[in-house]
Amino acid sequence: MAKKFSFELQDVLDFRNFEKEQAEAELAKALAVETEIQDKLNNIAGQFIALKKTADTLTDFEDIAAANKHKIFLEYQKEELLKELAQAQLVTAQKREVLAEVMKKTTALEKLKEKQQAAYNEKLNKEENDFIDDLANARASNGMHFHQ
Repeated sequence: MAKKFSFELQDVLDFRNFEKEQAEAELAKALAVETEIQDKLNNIAGQFIALKKTADTLTDFEDIAAANKHKIFLEYQKEELLKELAQAQLVTAQKREVLAEVMKKTTALEKLKEKQQAAYNEKLNKEENDFIDDLANARASNGMHFHQ
């Protein structure tokens, strides 16, 4: 019986797959941070709209001043969040690059494994066919025939 196919670099492939899973998890975390910041920006945009609606109806000076202070505070928060978002997008881009590189390495090993598996299967089929041919030739030369 022929020995089972064994990929010499299976341990390396397993490690590459582990690295790929880690890189995917890191990218997911980075995207979650971006989403969280974007949600906060959307919330601030909603607060700006609500503030504009109420500010248009204000007549009392103290209320107008308070609304103006709130607007300045929202603008400050927006600017800080935009800085955070830019930084988060840089991190996400780096995580994407890491994942792309790991995927290239993993894909190369997987293709090598598939190629070796195909060559192994082809060799195994040839050996089986040669064995059957030898068996048939031996029976034919001994005058033995297959019964149906």
